[in-house]
Amino acid sequence: MKSTKVASRYAKALLELAVEQNKVDSVLGDMHFLLQTNIEEKDFRTLIESPLIKADKKVSIFKLIFEQFEDVTISFVELITKNGREAILPYIAEEFDAQVKAYKGIVPMTLTSAHPLHEETKQTILDKIQGSIKGTLEVTEEIDASLIGGFVVKMGDMQIDASVLNQFNNLKQRLAR
Repeated sequence: MKSTKVASRYAKALLELAVEQNKVDSVLGDMHFLLQTNIEEKDFRTLIESPLIKADKKVSIFKLIFEQFEDVTISFVELITKNGREAILPYIAEEFDAQVKAYKGIVPMTLTSAHPLHEETKQTILDKIQGSIKGTLEVTEEIDASLIGGFVVKMGDMQIDASVLNQFNNLKQRLAR
């Protein structure tokens, strides 16, 4: 939990720098590449987590790996590394992505259903939700057969559960009283 708060603060600082230099999209691309490298390369994870490798050596390796990065991004990675916080770089990248979405007014939403929804049904759900929020929806669709029917919408801390499974559970609780 502590690392995510720190990562959030660093991501906010990076976003402010990127906005100031009008390089939000390219820095976002850099952060996506860093995150992808962390996911795909075990050696990279070992490098950022190793206390045995000195910061200067890590910085020189990062400059080779991320040579296509914007100057602001590579300077930021260098600063993080010299402060001994390179292990949280993936968390910073995730936080940066979330903060850029908030900055641009993009609201991530997950729509989960038991079966693929008909296009009209999906559009009706999205229209109702779009009417209640400010910003643009970024919809991710998921299938979960355990819902039996209906759908579940998740946006940040909010959840709308209109699934058959939820209705069965509610009925079971009322009958158990």
